[in-house]
Amino acid sequence: MAGYFDGIPEIRYEGPESGNEFAFRHYDADAVVMGKTLRDHLRFSVAWWHSFAWPGGDPFGGQTFERPWFGDDMDHARLKADEAFEMFRILGAPYFCWHDADIRPEGATLAESLSRLDEIIDHIGGRMEQTGVKCLWGTANLFSNRRFMAGAATNPDPEVFLWSAATVKGCLDATHRLNGENYVLWGGREGYETLLNTDLKREREQAGRFLSMVVDYKHRIGFGGTILIEPKPQEPTKHQYDYDVATVYGFLKDFGLENEVKLNIEQGHAILAGHSFEHELALAAALGVFGSIDMNKNDYQSGWDTDQFPTNVPEMMLAYYEVLKAGGFTTGGTNFDAKVRRQSLDPEDLILAHVGAMDCCAAGLKAAARMLEDGRLEAARAERYAGWDKAGDLLGSDLGALAERALSAGIDPQPRSGRQERLENLVNRYL
Repeated sequence: MAGYFDGIPEIRYEGPESGNEFAFRHYDADAVVMGKTLRDHLRFSVAWWHSFAWPGGDPFGGQTFERPWFGDDMDHARLKADEAFEMFRILGAPYFCWHDADIRPEGATLAESLSRLDEIIDHIGGRMEQTGVKCLWGTANLFSNRRFMAGAATNPDPEVFLWSAATVKGCLDATHRLNGENYVLWGGREGYETLLNTDLKREREQAGRFLSMVVDYKHRIGFGGTILIEPKPQEPTKHQYDYDVATVYGFLKDFGLENEVKLNIEQGHAILAGHSFEHELALAAALGVFGSIDMNKNDYQSGWDTDQFPTNVPEMMLAYYEVLKAGGFTTGGTNFDAKVRRQSLDPEDLILAHVGAMDCCAAGLKAAARMLEDGRLEAARAERYAGWDKAGDLLGSDLGALAERALSAGIDPQPRSGRQERLENLVNRYL
């Protein structure tokens, strides 16, 4: 019987003036914005790993959380699932995401691990039927165990490649059984720590072939979801092959997969790559590979991926502006790849972290919708490039013809203001 969250009420929308911390102030799931409900715009998902599997440790200290479902047997795995669905009910969360290692204990052999995955998927599938909660995506943990210390698909040991292939097949089969809407790869140790012991060309080819086999298998079993790659810079290795959106797009083009695979973009990873979140979203949309997002934030005074819940509405507004401009989510959604701080010990902390994050995202999306519907930002952008609409097909010409045209026209271009501060002031009006 679930009982960890006993006494915590179901979270309902009460509006901006509510003083009840166990209520939404901005996320009204049924409110319609730009023709869709907030529920359908945001497609919130709870991450199984941070909310239910993470023990509260960090690089400098061990476990701080004591959860009743912590244990290495199937009874604890089923209890964890039951408590997870209770939290989904309290929050009204429509989706969840998982790694295999989050939902089942490791077996003594690969076969036992896959058998345990099958068993817990049956249990989770039953809870999904009872509650209507859906699977946004599944994935394989190919990074925690010491066998993956040199990567999974990129490992110099072919037996690790084989192990990884079997694990991903099992996880993709499980995601298919749960009617998952996506399947995610990487986010692990697909990179290198030194070139002194690395054959970079070989490892890239291994990763590309592995991903191609995943795509082929998806079609073979009739999985209708989207295959996603999650860009991830530096952490945990010095160089990751999936560093940022541009790097992953080049990788996909190299292996002819740009029409088969989309990107799951994380706020914290974007920052670690030296970009803004909205930059990565805009670039993915421009390249036609935008898929889904992992929502969190980093502590900007720390140099690593702290995976905190989002609390900055202006950041969320700029992010969801790009999501809305891209046409919104199709199979993707907003997955909270975020964890409470290791001192936040109570069940209420876990619930309220999600409540605040859902409100933050809702407030940001509503502000982004106001900005997009108003149209002034897009009008200013269009005005800046208006000369190109009258210039004819310059890009289809050649350098000699362009030079002749410039000389014959006697042009003398003068700089025009980019109006950055005016546009920043405009953006702040929608908050």
